[in-house]
Amino acid sequence: MSRLAKKPIAVGKTDVSVAGGVLTVKGPKGTLTKRVHPLVDIAVDATGVMITPKDRSRLAKALTGTFASHVKNMVQGVETPYMKKLILEGVGYKMEVKGKDVVLTVGFSHTVPLAIPEDVTATAEKNVMKLESVNKESVGQFAANVRRVKPPEPYLGKGIHYEGEVVRRKQGKKAV
Repeated sequence: MSRLAKKPIAVGKTDVSVAGGVLTVKGPKGTLTKRVHPLVDIAVDATGVMITPKDRSRLAKALTGTFASHVKNMVQGVETPYMKKLILEGVGYKMEVKGKDVVLTVGFSHTVPLAIPEDVTATAEKNVMKLESVNKESVGQFAANVRRVKPPEPYLGKGIHYEGEVVRRKQGKKAV
């Protein structure tokens, strides 16, 4: 069994409840819900949230750690939202938020529109995009989808990369 699941998860200012196989976490910044796998049992008490396997199968033991991590991320997200920053580098490259879409101009013959998920807020200033959400999964997945449009290339460093990401640069052709 996972070491994460052996200790109760502190809930702080949030309200955690389990009903009908659905876990609900309510906090000052929002509400998150997640379906609970039938092999995992989640109990909420005064000390916190305890996750235990319902049987001794290998899958049940693996899922206890997974759900412990999910509950921890949900509790942390409704208290302080998760944020990702994407930086766009390249001459003539730009990104802008139009309504519920992010429009990227990254050197293709056309612009690339991406729909922003409902629970993610996106702001773009010059060549920096900030993505914010209470759901860690959705903000991380949308950031990965935006980065996938034009990943940074190793010779000039042009493309979309995360803040703090190190792009390994390669040496170009040598003159003979």
